[in-house]
Parts: sequence; structure tokens; C-alpha cells
Amino acid sequence: MSAASQETAVSAGRVTRAFIYLVLLLFALYYLLPLYVMAVNSVKPLPEITGGNMMSLPRTFTIEPWLSAWSTAQIGVEPTGLKPYFINSILMVAPAVAISTILGALNGYVLTKWRFKYDGIVFGLLLFSCFIPFQIVLIPMAVVLGKLGLAGSVPGLVLVHVVYGLGFTTLYYRNYYAAFPTELVRAAMIDGAGFFRIFWRILLPVSGPITVVSVIWQFTNIWNDFLFGVSFGGTRQPMTVALNNLVQSSTGVKEYNVHFAGAILAALPTLLVYIVAGRYFVRGLMAGSVKG
Repeated sequence: MSAASQETAVSAGRVTRAFIYLVLLLFALYYLLPLYVMAVNSVKPLPEITGGNMMSLPRTFTIEPWLSAWSTAQIGVEPTGLKPYFINSILMVAPAVAISTILGALNGYVLTKWRFKYDGIVFGLLLFSCFIPFQIVLIPMAVVLGKLGLAGSVPGLVLVHVVYGLGFTTLYYRNYYAAFPTELVRAAMIDGAGFFRIFWRILLPVSGPITVVSVIWQFTNIWNDFLFGVSFGGTRQPMTVALNNLVQSSTGVKEYNVHFAGAILAALPTLLVYIVAGRYFVRGLMAGSVKG
């Protein structure tokens, strides 16, 4: 190839790259615009917002809307703010994510390394559960929670999310472990290792990427859930339900700055999870996509 053609190719490559970056920048600005609006208006006094200056930077900076959203905003009968509901969400999310991830790992381990009769049917049923809409399980789940005495409680919400998320976590770990050499498991069995020892010493140490995927997926779905929380939360409702009650309140003045601050507080945990571990999400999904 001549020097002129090489220069032309390099020039075309730079133009294409610049165009791609420009398009990506425009998309980024488009998707970040709502976050900018919420952030700047959450630190403004209410008169600045009602005066029609939602897009401008605050002339008077204040953190009072954040303090109000966290501890004094009127959500239920008492002016408790979002703090108790935030705690409810933490108490719900942490065990639900841990239990569903552990059970999903065990299911994936059994379905790939300890095959049994009709294991394909069992996996198919678990996979089918991933496509069941939330609304279909509301009445059966309400009956089960009532019989177990868990209705309107955080343990009840934990059970709901573990059951609903088990199909997803099983799918992730099953596909991941399918690419793991079965010969290593058989060698460990010959050496006298049992079921849990093989899982704990051989499979679990290499499950980091898919565990990140499972944790991020489950954390995001459970934290952002509204339907199960409003249906089964009772007096222990999670953050999303409280935020809806705060924004939809029909009494008093609409404190938009407090609403914006509350929305950011509700979104902050999932945002932090993706910032910290988001780069491992796609890597973990791809790790089990190709065998070998």
C-alpha cells in the first residue's frame, strides 16, 4: 500500500472515531440530563425552583432538602423521612441477594456436575420462572406468606425476592459452570472429596466473575422493586414505596427540592454498585458464554 493510501486510511479512521465519540457524547449528555436536573434542584431553595429556573445552577446553595428527605419529610403518619425505609431496604436486600446467590450457585453446580434424571426438565422449569410476570405471582405469594405468618414483614419480602430471583441466579451459574472442566470434579471425587468440599474448594474460588453478575443483577432488581414492596411490605415498606408516597403526597406544598433529593437517595446505592463493580458485569457474563 502506498504512503498516500495509508494516510487516507488513517485520516478516515480518525474521522470515523471522532464521529463515534461525538454520538456517544450526545447520548451520554441525553441520559445524564435528568440526573443533572435532580442534582442541581436538590440543593436549591424551593422559591428558585418554582420561579422557573430548574436548569440553572443554584444561586443559593442549601442541603436542607437532603436533610428533610432523610429525616423529617412527611411520608406516612409520622414525619420520619426516608431513613427507616432505607434501613428496611438494606435489611431486605442484603439477605435476599446473599441467599439467592448461594442457592443459585448450588443449583448451577448440581445441574452441571451432578447430573440426575430429568435434570433438564428441572432446569427448564427454573428457566421458565424467569419469564413469569410479577403480577401473576401476587395472589399465590400472598397466600403463602399469610400461611407462614410472614405477611407485612421484611423476612416475607426476603422470601419473595429469593424465590423470584432463584431462576436468574441458577441460569447464570449453570451456564458458567458448564464451561468448567468436569474432569477436575471427577478427580476430586476419586480423591475422596464430597459434594460440599468440591463446591467450596474447587468451584467457588473460580466463581468470582459470575458472582459479581449475580449480585449486581439481584441487588438492582430487589432495590428498585416497587410492586412486591407495596403488596407485601405492610408497615415495613422499602425505599421505593416510601419515595412514591413522598412524591405522590396530595397534602401541603409540593417540595420539589425534597423530592429530587429523595430520588437521588433512592438511586444512590445501585449507582454506587455499578460504579464500583459495573466493569466486571459484562466480563462475568461473557466468561461463561464460550466453552473451552
